[in-house]
Amino acid sequence: MTETPATTTESARSERSRWLALYVLCASVLMIVIDATIVNVALPSIQDDLGFSQSDLAWVINAYLIPFGGLLLLAGRLGDLIGQRRIFLIGLTVFTAASVLCAVAQSQGMLIGARFVQGAGGALTSAVVLGMIVTMFPEPRDQAKAIGVYGFVASAGGSIGLLTGGVLTEAISWHWIFFINVPVGIATILLTRRIVQAPEGIGLGEGADVPGAVVLTAGLMLGVYTILQVGEQGWGSPQTLALGGVSLLMVGAFVVRQARIANPLMPLRLFRSRNVVGANLVMAFLVAGMFSMFFLGALYLQRILGYNPLEVGLAFLPSTLVMGTMSLRYSDRLQMRFGPKATLLPAVLLLGAGLLLFARTPVDGNYLTDVVPPTVLIGLGAGLGFPSLMSLAMSGATPSDAGLSSGLINATVQVGGAIGLAVLATLATERTDGQLAGGESIPSALNSGYHLAYLIGAALVGVAFVLGLTVLRGDSPQEAEDAGAASAQTEPALSEVS
Repeated sequence: MTETPATTTESARSERSRWLALYVLCASVLMIVIDATIVNVALPSIQDDLGFSQSDLAWVINAYLIPFGGLLLLAGRLGDLIGQRRIFLIGLTVFTAASVLCAVAQSQGMLIGARFVQGAGGALTSAVVLGMIVTMFPEPRDQAKAIGVYGFVASAGGSIGLLTGGVLTEAISWHWIFFINVPVGIATILLTRRIVQAPEGIGLGEGADVPGAVVLTAGLMLGVYTILQVGEQGWGSPQTLALGGVSLLMVGAFVVRQARIANPLMPLRLFRSRNVVGANLVMAFLVAGMFSMFFLGALYLQRILGYNPLEVGLAFLPSTLVMGTMSLRYSDRLQMRFGPKATLLPAVLLLGAGLLLFARTPVDGNYLTDVVPPTVLIGLGAGLGFPSLMSLAMSGATPSDAGLSSGLINATVQVGGAIGLAVLATLATERTDGQLAGGESIPSALNSGYHLAYLIGAALVGVAFVLGLTVLRGDSPQEAEDAGAASAQTEPALSEVS
C-alpha cells in the first residue's frame, strides 16, 4: 500500500509525539532521582535549622525510602490493572504536593511526615515509567534507544543531584531543594495529560487481591526499615533478625498466595523468563556493589580531600558526561549489533575495574590521577550496562504485565542498593574503628574502611558478571528484531492507543 503525503505527515507527527512523551516521562524520573540525592547534601543545614539530633536526622532519608521501596511492586501492578498513565499522574501529583509541604516545613514532625508522603508519590510515579516506555516503543531498535535515555536519567540523576544540592543549599537555603520540584512537577503533569497517551488497564477484576497487596506492601516496608536500621542495630541483633524474618515470611506468604488464587496480584508466569529473573539478580548485585562508589566516594572527597558539597558534585561530573554519552549515543547501537547480553558483560567488567581503582586511592590523593580514571570507567560501565540490563529485565513483559516488570526492576534497584549500602557502610566502619584502635590517624583509618568497601563492592560486581554470563540468555540482534516486529504487528504502541 502506497503512503500518501497525508499519511506520511501523520506518521511523522506520531513519531515526534512518541519521543516527546518519552522526554516528559524522563523529566519526572530525573526530578525524583535528583530529589533522593539532593537531600543528602542539605542534611547538615536541615539539622541546624530544625534542631535534629544525629540519630533523628536519618529519618529525613528513611521516611522517604520506606514507602518508596515498599510500594514499587504494588504500584507497578496497579498500573497494569487501572492504567499506567493514571497511576503515573496520581503519583506525580502526590509527589509535587508533598514537595510543597517539605519546603515549608518548620518542624521535624512535619518534614518527616511530608517525606513519607513524598516517598509514596515517588514510588507510584517511578514504578510504571519503564513499562510505559517499552509499550510506547515495541520495536527493538527504538526501544533500545528509548531505554538508553531512561537509563541515563535514572543512573546519572544522582550525580546531578549532588551538584544541584550544593548550589541551592549554599546559594539560597535547603527549602529550595524541595521548592524546585514544584514547577517541574506541575509542568510534567500538564504535559503528560496533553502528550502521553495510554491504554486502559486490564481491570481490577484481573488482580484485585487486597489481602495480598496489604501483605506484600507491609512485608517490603518492614524489610526496608530493617535494612535501614542495620547501621544502629547490627546484622546479628535480635531486632534485625526478628524483623527481617517477619519480612521474609510475609513476602513468602504473598508468593504462596499468588500461586493459589485465580486472579493473582502478581502473576508468577513472569518469573518463568530466564532473562527477567537473571536481569533482576544481576541488577541486585550490581547496585549493591556500585553504591559504595557513590556514597563512600563522596565521603572520601569530603572527609579526606576536604571538598565542599558543590566540589563533590563537580568531581562526579566527568562520570555523568561519559555515562550520558554511552547511554544516549552508543548503548542502543551496540545492543542492536551484538545483543543486550554481549553489551552488558564488558560493561560489568568496566564497573568492577573502576571500583578496584578506587580501592587504591591514597590519603593525599590527586583528583586527576586518582579520582577521574575510576569515575570515568564507572561512567562507561553504567552508561552501557544499565540500559542493556533494563532491556533484558523488560524482555518478558507483555502489555498486561509491563507495569509489574517495571515495578520489579525498580524495587530490585532500591532493595539491592539499600542492602549493599548497609553492608558496605557497616564493614567500612568496623575496619575504621579497628584501625583507630591500632593507632592509625583518622584520615588513614577512614580510607582503610573505604578501601575495604570498594573491594567488597568489586566482588559483588564480580558475582553479577558470573550471573550474567551463566543465567542470561543472549538472543542475536536479528532474533530480537524479528520478535519486536511480530510484537509490533499484534500489540498497539502506547502512542497509538487513545
